[in-house]
This record gives sequence, C-alpha cells and structure tokens, in this order.
Amino acid sequence: MLLFGTIYLIMGVQGQYLFDVEALRADFPILDRRVGGDPETAGEGEGDDTPLVYLDNAATSHTPDPVVDAISDYYRSYNANVHRGIHQLSQEASVAYEEAHDAVADFVGAAGREEVVFTKNTTEAMNLVAYAWGLEELGPGDNVVLSEMEHHASLVTWQQIGKRTGADVRFIDVTDEGRLDTDHAAELIDDDTEMVSLVHVSNTLGTVNPIGQLADLAHDRDALIFADAAQSVPTRPVDVEDLGVDFLAFSGHKMCGPTGIGVLYGREELLDEMQPYLYGGDMIRRVSFEDSTWEDLPWKFEAGTPSIAQGVGLAAAIEYLEEVGMDRIQAHEDMLAEYAYDELAALGGVDIYGPPGDDRGGLVAFNVDGVHAHDLSSILNDYGVAIRAGDHCTQPLHDEMGVAASARASFYVYNTVEEVDALIDAVREARDLFA
Repeated sequence: MLLFGTIYLIMGVQGQYLFDVEALRADFPILDRRVGGDPETAGEGEGDDTPLVYLDNAATSHTPDPVVDAISDYYRSYNANVHRGIHQLSQEASVAYEEAHDAVADFVGAAGREEVVFTKNTTEAMNLVAYAWGLEELGPGDNVVLSEMEHHASLVTWQQIGKRTGADVRFIDVTDEGRLDTDHAAELIDDDTEMVSLVHVSNTLGTVNPIGQLADLAHDRDALIFADAAQSVPTRPVDVEDLGVDFLAFSGHKMCGPTGIGVLYGREELLDEMQPYLYGGDMIRRVSFEDSTWEDLPWKFEAGTPSIAQGVGLAAAIEYLEEVGMDRIQAHEDMLAEYAYDELAALGGVDIYGPPGDDRGGLVAFNVDGVHAHDLSSILNDYGVAIRAGDHCTQPLHDEMGVAASARASFYVYNTVEEVDALIDAVREARDLFA
C-alpha cells in the first residue's frame, strides 16, 4: 500500500515527502472526484469538471479503503451486539470491540483499556467529564481555567457547569502572535483551581500549546488537567503519560476513521471514583428494584448498545496511521502548513492568524482584504478547493481577533504541495476579483 524508504523531493519547496503520497492517495477514492456540476447530480460525473482539492481536514478527514473494508467486514461477517450473547457472532463482535479499546490505549500510551472510554465524539467526552466529575466536585469558590482559544465543546461545557455549580471559569489570554500567555496561566491557576481544560492544538490558530508544562502547573496546585486533543492525536505522536494529563479526548472522524466514535482517556483512579454519566444496558452489573451496581471500566461509562462498527473502524484507522508513521504524518503536515503560510503571506492583502508557519499545526486560518470568508470559500469552491469558512466553533476567539469569521485550510496525510498551489492560485483569483 505505502512505499517507504525513498525520499520524494518537492519542487521549489524546502521540504521532503517522507512517503509516497500518490501511492497513499490511491486508498482514498473520494480524492479522485471531480466537482463543480449540479449539486443534485453530484458524483454522477455529469457536469463535474474540476478536480477536488480537499483542505478541510480539521473538520473531517477522509476514510481509506482499509478502514471502509473493516467496517464492511463487521456488518457482512459478524454483525451482532456486544457483551450480550453467548453465540459465536456476539463473541466475535465483543472481542473486536474490546480489542479496539486496546488499540486506542496503545496508540495514546494509556495503561490499558480500562482508561479508554468510547463516546460518539470529542464533545461527548468533554461533557462526560464535566457532568460526571464536574457536577460532583465543583462548587462556589472553585475555579476552572480554560484559554481564549478553546473550542465551543470545551468553553460552553465548562461555562454551563460553572453556572450550575457556582464555580468560576477563567480564561488564559492569547498573545497577539496567537500563543498562550503562560505567565497569565501561572497567575490564574491557583489553590482554588480544580480543573485546567486546554486545547492541545488550536483548530483556528494552529498553535501547539505546551500541555506538559501546564500539566505540571496544574498538578502543583492539586488541580486536574484535561487536554482537547481533537487536532493533535490525528496528526502527531501523542502519549498521555508524557503529557502528564488526567483526561484527554479526540474523535475518530478526524483521523481517517468513521464518524460517530470518539475517545475519552482518563486516569483509571479518577474514572473509578466517578459515577456514570448515562445509565442503561451494558454498564450495569446487578440491578434490583432498590439499587444497581456498575460494570468495571470502561464499560460503566458506555451505556446502551455502543458504536460497535465505528469502534472496529477506529482500530483499523489507527493501524493505517501507524503504518504510515505518526512522525511522518506530523512532518508532512507541518511542511504543507509552513509552505501554505509562506505563500499566502507572499500574496499580499492576506491576514494570517496564529504563530509563524514553522511553528504551528497543520492548518492555516486567514482572511483576504475586502473579501468575506464565506465569499472566499464560495469562490474557492468554484475552483474545486474545499476549505472551512466561519468562526470554527471559536466565536470568542474571533471576537478577540476582531473578525467575524476566517477562512481555514487544513492539511492531512494525503494532501500535496500541488494542492497547496491550487489553493494559492484560487485565493489570488478571489483577491483580484474583489480588488
């Protein structure tokens, strides 16, 4: 499937492909689509004449054939509910589902499957901790520390938990360059701080936050730390022990996996102490009319029929990414982001948000002078270039930046330098059109 061992030079760019990107792209048939025709006949080929350049990976990545095959094989070969049947299909499904937890645990450096809870996405994982831990542990006089660059999944969740419990919610400043103000963080995190919840890689600024440093700061104050790793686990090596986090969350659909599956990592002793967030089948051990007891971890937090096929698909996605190599994926993304940053800056009339191009994750958010981000995205779509436009679920951050919206190009393992060039050409056309 993949060809390693050969360095592929990039024409005109100070960088290298560390794997055969074209060979890898063959696993993603959707990348061969042509777009631009009538939406009602999209995909049928009629009128579609523009090659797709997909640069919206921070929202959702595409799914390779091996992952689709793994999901299809589950439905075709051993589709059954887990932990409920003695028959062979149920046993096979249960083993595959449990082994998916093991694969995730290995992937992020967790101690075992007991520390890996499957949710439907990163947002649900955050809500699980906020409700199961936050409602019990927080009260007046306590505080939760976030940053100004948090995704709404974190910001709104802790904001509402603060309103219910009386706990204060504080926000670490972001510098003009788009970095976390660590001096301000040291001021905000105090003896009354119970939780520090921070994004690992900002989905708007591309900033890679020093989670390990902030974990030490939180633990020095006897606080816990939660990392929103939705943009980091898919794109770079992440080890929960090395980071020193107590909780961490991410989603399958941003890492070549299916939608409908997310992960909450939690230290076993913390998950043991927490009460379930949802109740129902599979998470119970013994039920009477008077009371109930709960299953062992992680099942006590996975009430009802879980996302079995999605769990199988997530395990297959992890296997796929590991075959490429997370170090290679990070280097590839960083190279594309740096190239895009430099080329956009060279255009003139473009405002780019976040740190410099050699010091960010694999995305670039920007605005073109005189062009609303939504209009820019629409024009780029005419050129087959798919990007995100809006506030990227970071409205307060955009308020701080003084803009209503921004355009965002985000890169992944299958993107190429030529696709970045297509982005730049389309942005140039849009700028000239409105000028």
